[in-house]
Amino acid sequence: MRVELREIRKQFGPVKANDGISLVLEGGQIYGLLGENGAGKSTLMKILSGYQPPDSGQIFLNGRPVRFHSPAEALSGGVGMLYQDPLDIPPFRVIDNYLLGRESGLGLNYKAARRQLRELAGRYNFAIDLDATIDSLSLGERQQLELMRLLAGGAQVLILDEPTTGISAEQKELLFDSMRRLAAQEGKTLILVSHKLDEVQELCQHAFVLRRGQLVGQTGIPCPTVKLVEMMFGQAPPRSQRPPFEPGDPVLEVEAATLADARLRVENVSLAVPAGEIFGLAGLEGSGQRHLLRGCAGLLRPEHGRIRLAGQDVTHWSYHRRQDAGAAYLAAGRLEEGLIAGLTLTEHMALVRPDRSFMVDWNQAHREITGRISHYHIVGRPDSTAGELSGGNQQRLLFALLRDRLRLLLLEHPTRGLDVRSADTIWQLLYRRREQGTAILFISADLDEIIERSDRIAVFSGGKMSRIVLARETTVDELGHLIGGQA
Repeated sequence: MRVELREIRKQFGPVKANDGISLVLEGGQIYGLLGENGAGKSTLMKILSGYQPPDSGQIFLNGRPVRFHSPAEALSGGVGMLYQDPLDIPPFRVIDNYLLGRESGLGLNYKAARRQLRELAGRYNFAIDLDATIDSLSLGERQQLELMRLLAGGAQVLILDEPTTGISAEQKELLFDSMRRLAAQEGKTLILVSHKLDEVQELCQHAFVLRRGQLVGQTGIPCPTVKLVEMMFGQAPPRSQRPPFEPGDPVLEVEAATLADARLRVENVSLAVPAGEIFGLAGLEGSGQRHLLRGCAGLLRPEHGRIRLAGQDVTHWSYHRRQDAGAAYLAAGRLEEGLIAGLTLTEHMALVRPDRSFMVDWNQAHREITGRISHYHIVGRPDSTAGELSGGNQQRLLFALLRDRLRLLLLEHPTRGLDVRSADTIWQLLYRRREQGTAILFISADLDEIIERSDRIAVFSGGKMSRIVLARETTVDELGHLIGGQA
């Protein structure tokens, strides 16, 4: 399917998300769509996929003008989008989510749906329990289900928005193999929206670059990475170096803790993190790192063992009580656990202010969020809703809502969905926290980031914390072997 976008424009208040963008995509190719956070990539793809209408401009599929009023209408026209945050219902089973929106009658044909799902899963080497609930799946498995729904719906154009963020290396390789097959063997048009230039170089044949809502360049792939970076930012941004630190008193102490839920049991975890240390957690998704973070945050109570915060036993403390004691937790699911899509940035500021008075001081909340929007470079306004922001700007908002002084900061994928300059900005902010004595514990699927940013790294494999290594004395290859269970 040939796709042509002509003079697409979309404006949110004073912000021109798309400012006259025109491009052409041919079938059987994988295209990269690049740009810094807030450049307009997701907005453009949401317009193509029927999620939102353009203010002006036209879309042509195989030379025929189309205008979609919903994602379902776009899918019936051959265009499907795999969103950065999968659109599913966590308490429902895999088979139920697969059927959502596919059949309009009173009865649902589960037998046919199971047959279709098994055929698609076999074709692309996906392995999903059809009777498992969505909330028991990893992010990669949820993406696989959504991809199968789109293919079953007849998608000839597939848009994948930051699809590798937060998924394991094995799931990423499986996804890439599927994308290559869909383009080369099945002739589909694929669009990869990504900040990860190495993935664009690996997968794509052509790249389009947006900056501030405009198409500023395009190039064949492979090409020098520095060329892509310069098109994205105007010039190659400098990278900050991890400053040295002097460890202070212990902030977090975990002693022989056992943390378990319905999916995984992690036993005998022990570690100590002093003030000012950045401690990385490496491992395949679902290996136990998230259990540790949630246990330290008070969201998962240990079955055995002890957790201390600044010398106090907080094992049985609630999440909110630990917040008041100086701990903070940022989950990977921005809109699932971190933000409320329909609330404005000012309303979010009012929610997190420590003031517990009966009346909300809206003027003060407005002043505070205005200052933080500027400080954290959020592309949005005090009256913007969290759901209107791009993924990267939602991530910045989460950091902007943190309290000024923290003892312990727990982070899941802190630079998820951020371009290289925005990611570096986040780490500069985290280094300032470290200088204030904050202990930082974080998960990342990017082993290069873990080695570059951490002082020490705990490796998780098969539900166990297997080893703690010094970041300066290890390599990506060594971490990969440890994660895989090899000594």
